[in-house]
Amino acid sequence: MEEKKLVNRKEGDIRFSEVDSMGVVWHGHYVKFFEDGRESFGKEHDLGYMDIYNNGYHAPIVKVECNYKKTVNYDETLIIETEFVKSKAAKIIFNFKILNKRTKEIVAEGESIQVFTLPNGELMLTDPPFYAEWKKRKGVFI
Repeated sequence: MEEKKLVNRKEGDIRFSEVDSMGVVWHGHYVKFFEDGRESFGKEHDLGYMDIYNNGYHAPIVKVECNYKKTVNYDETLIIETEFVKSKAAKIIFNFKILNKRTKEIVAEGESIQVFTLPNGELMLTDPPFYAEWKKRKGVFI
């Protein structure tokens, strides 16, 4: 049986405010692009921040990694691919690929890791019930 993958693809245009004086996207904006991907994934797959919050949890990011491959310039369009990564741990892990729509080249790749906490900051060591049910419903449980 083929492994089920949950992926979201989102397009976004590079705005003038996202480039440096050379017209190249400033490196710090890639983390924002990852955030755009996480939000788009959450909307498509019912795992948005408000879904987590409304179930009584927070999901702070504890790690972000970005590997830059190519530059991208003002007035280009990016494709942000966000893929859910299965994990036995009580974490939400995403892999990202950012592509230049025109050239189809990968301009950056990365990963983010979020953990679950209660509103008081207590770390959850097991999947919250709503998340375990979500994984089961989506066919991505381990």
